[in-house]
Amino acid sequence: MRRRKPKNFDLEERLARYADAIEVRPAAWAGRWAEACHPLVAAGDAVGLPRYREVRLDLGCGKGDWLVACAARDPEVLWVGMDFEPVCVAYAAEAVCEAGLPNAVVVPGTGADVVRLFGPGELAQVAINFPTPFTRRRDAHLRLVALERLMEYRRALAPGGRLRLRTDSQPLRDFALGQLEIAGYDVLWSWDDERAHLPDEPVTYYEERLVAQGARVLSVCAVPGPEPERVEQTRSLSLVDYLPEDLDAMDYVPYGMEWTVETIRRRRR
Repeated sequence: MRRRKPKNFDLEERLARYADAIEVRPAAWAGRWAEACHPLVAAGDAVGLPRYREVRLDLGCGKGDWLVACAARDPEVLWVGMDFEPVCVAYAAEAVCEAGLPNAVVVPGTGADVVRLFGPGELAQVAINFPTPFTRRRDAHLRLVALERLMEYRRALAPGGRLRLRTDSQPLRDFALGQLEIAGYDVLWSWDDERAHLPDEPVTYYEERLVAQGARVLSVCAVPGPEPERVEQTRSLSLVDYLPEDLDAMDYVPYGMEWTVETIRRRRR
């Protein structure tokens, strides 16, 4: 989801102030994140080759609230937050610096950059929290759970590495399930209310905002299975096609689809 720059927000000043938490040349560390970002290596006090236990990616990290909460829970894991919005990079870097976390770093980038910035099998997890749904068919390639992206994540995920999606959008969740099947992933779970299963999961800014409007967190977790011999897009790319038949029975309309749903309702009436 796009985060707007507030009034009197000096982006360049913010980026400079929190530069210690931003990696501006992330491609240089592909395949070496776990060692290169370890504080003992950075300080020159390394004995042997210290490294983080694993590397996890928060793709589309937004303000960095989920990134920071996860990094604080497990100091032996390196968390990399990635976002294409400079404002989000600034916010996330600020959150990392203020929390004083050595095991979290922020990089600019998009889903298409994952295979360029991380080595084969380097990521233990790719987490996608409340991504922009991009409702229209012509924008489907921009979705972080589109088939092309999922095939690329396969290369960066370690054996048994997990892809996690958290969203308020039932159409996006159902679209993602179809894309995961085509891309050869095995779904570990698909929940209509993640909080009922994982009540202690960190709360993101967008979750808090959307739950207040009546949303529930829809959650999918999958791991790459055997790579399919043939990969062909066979599912509808418009999220409108994943809406329930009875739109008037919907007690919550997903973020970004309000105008679309209301327009269809009016036409049917």
